[in-house]
Amino acid sequence: QVQLVESGGGLVQAGGSLKLSCAASGRSFSSSAVGWFRQAPGKEREFVAACNWSYGNTGYADSVKGRFTISRDINRNTVYLQMNSLTPEDTAVYYCAARRVYGGSYYSTGIDDYNYWGQGTQVTVSS
Repeated sequence: QVQLVESGGGLVQAGGSLKLSCAASGRSFSSSAVGWFRQAPGKEREFVAACNWSYGNTGYADSVKGRFTISRDINRNTVYLQMNSLTPEDTAVYYCAARRVYGGSYYSTGIDDYNYWGQGTQVTVSS
């Protein structure tokens, strides 16, 4: 069992930056895919970014490509989401999610493919 804890959310002006963290406890992220998702008020949860922990390959939603960067710190067992050039449309609760990967560089953009979730952290971008 793994527990995920997000941090780093807050209020920022449009054009600003925030860096979210997702720390794992219970077991390491080794052999896992880790994703970031977000849910804005009145909208469905959507994929933002994901990576394969072992291989380091990454994927992004078109809406954040070029602005957001997912990265990992193996020593700290933590995944980050660096968010730059934020707009009010990025306002949402951001969730970290993880799933085991049994070999290979797999990661998923699908919500249903992840079985471990954090509690979420609020990101609010003012205009």
